Amino acid sequence: MSETPPNTLQYRFDGPEDAPVLILGPSLGTTWHMWDRQVPELAEQWRVFRFDLPGHGGAPAHPAGSVAELTARLLATLDALGVQRFGYAGCALGGAIGIELALRHPERLASLAVVAASPRFGTADEFRQRGVVVRTNGLDPIARTAPDRWFTGGFAAAQPAITEWAVQMVRTTDPGCYIAACEALAAFDVRPELGRVGVPTLVLVGSDDQVTGPAEARTLVAGIPDARLAVVPSASHLVPVEQPAAVTDLLVHHFTTAWQQPFETGQTALPGMPAVPVAVPAAAPQPAPVAEIAPAPAPAQPAGPPDRYQTGLKIRREVLGDAHVDRALAQADEFSGDFQDFVTRYAWGEIWDRPGLDRRTRSCITLTALVAGGHLEELAFHTRAALRNGLTPDEIREVLLQAAVYCGVPAANSAFRVAQQVIREETTPAG
Repeated sequence: MSETPPNTLQYRFDGPEDAPVLILGPSLGTTWHMWDRQVPELAEQWRVFRFDLPGHGGAPAHPAGSVAELTARLLATLDALGVQRFGYAGCALGGAIGIELALRHPERLASLAVVAASPRFGTADEFRQRGVVVRTNGLDPIARTAPDRWFTGGFAAAQPAITEWAVQMVRTTDPGCYIAACEALAAFDVRPELGRVGVPTLVLVGSDDQVTGPAEARTLVAGIPDARLAVVPSASHLVPVEQPAAVTDLLVHHFTTAWQQPFETGQTALPGMPAVPVAVPAAAPQPAPVAEIAPAPAPAQPAGPPDRYQTGLKIRREVLGDAHVDRALAQADEFSGDFQDFVTRYAWGEIWDRPGLDRRTRSCITLTALVAGGHLEELAFHTRAALRNGLTPDEIREVLLQAAVYCGVPAANSAFRVAQQVIREETTPAG
């Protein structure tokens, strides 16, 4: 077990201290206990390292809003422990961390397995709306529906204790950290980069996974040069929990046969780390270097001016949602295209990107201005934007009450009617 500074993760070790390190990464809403039934067998050959996401499993609630930040915290934890090279298996969000490691830190990774993962998890809108639901209603609605997403119906019915364990695991997660993790998944999209994953990769998925199923798994296999697919029958999203023996066998086989040589060709491994596949007798030991040598960094390129259109498009999508922006851009033609470019470049790429006000404050100002102008259609989608930017329904109500004083009661009356409908739609839990 560990004490956890803000820039690291809560962790635990199992297995021999001198064995090669194998990391197991959890899914959103779960704890390291999702891997409990794999650990006894894996720990016979590996030093198994498990970690909790921020605010999960009693870990300190230091939210991390991107997969890159979660990966950096994992590496900081490993650096503090002296772990330089390792195998990695991760489920869903844990799998995204594994892909991030393979893309940004290939010298650290000996072998990779991703479970129930995808190069892009659904749409950004889906995860940002989930954050709105949690911010408004807490985690109970998400917790109650977790078994439907995670397990097949037959397993949930036959294993009521595990089903209740899953519900309680989500229910006890810190809401702010859960919302931040939703933001991390909303922003994660590595589809164009899969060809740069150079580590041997096992892509493992449950046959009945309705969250990130076989179609997403095949996308990973098609994009990663050295990837193999394993579809586990009669399993849904949390396949390590639902089919533990099958997953354990697949992981043992993969990490035993596909443990890649250190990053630099011909270089020996760090102390305690294998330079040959696990379970193959090692050659005569060679003197180990103090540290592995990373490739020389590419020369820095002079920074040019920011691309305001691309910056604006990114912010516009984050605030208004992909569906709204796609619809607006699709409707643009020769007559209106210049206006869409203007709005994206200057309103979103210039003003919304300025550091002087945070997005919550900008949403408050925008709602007030739209009430004053009577722009009810724009008020509707900026109410959605305000919820995405972190305002609660109570705070939106206060903004509209303030506007009633300074913009007029009739204008505020219409605004309350529009905002009330949007808030009902956005904050009602699915199902």
